Amino acid sequence: MSSHPPAGITEQMLHRIYSEYLEMPGMRLTCQQAQRLWGLDELTCSQSLEYLVEAGFLARTSVGTYARLTDGAASYPPPRMAKGRLHTSDAGRGRAQAS
Repeated sequence: MSSHPPAGITEQMLHRIYSEYLEMPGMRLTCQQAQRLWGLDELTCSQSLEYLVEAGFLARTSVGTYARLTDGAASYPPPRMAKGRLHTSDAGRGRAQAS
């Protein structure tokens, strides 16, 4: 399995799919149902689901649904720290000014 998703598939998209499966244990979706749920085209959806199958997070059942491989702890994607900037200024800090 490639460590990078196929072209056209964003980490944000994979994270959303991953999160939905974590939040709803036992969820089983066909590719068509997943397309409607996440607003994806057929190719993007199937590539995303198959990527998560290859990553060991999802399994494709004999009837064509995608479900979590296990109900235990998930290892994909690895946790990442959010990046952001802290802008500091005296304006808006709520400090009382002496008169």
